[in-house]
Amino acid sequence: MNLQANVLSVLDEALALDGRTSGFDGNTPLLGALPELDSMAIVTVISALESRFGIMFDDDEISGETFATVDSLTNLIASKLDA
Repeated sequence: MNLQANVLSVLDEALALDGRTSGFDGNTPLLGALPELDSMAIVTVISALESRFGIMFDDDEISGETFATVDSLTNLIASKLDA
């Protein structure tokens, strides 16, 4: 499973999207487009991503841009894994 597929799996589970992420691609908008992704859900998603990938996010790494699209979120995780 590639990185984007893993990110989508976390989003699907954390947001209880019931498989809707199977139709998502890198350009799929997240924040503002998914009603399930509210401020409380972002905390859940961040925690799930940290757990899945064994990474930690700094507060200054998390912004609206981070959750703009599937690609923006995946790219941040990729940069954390490469560090």
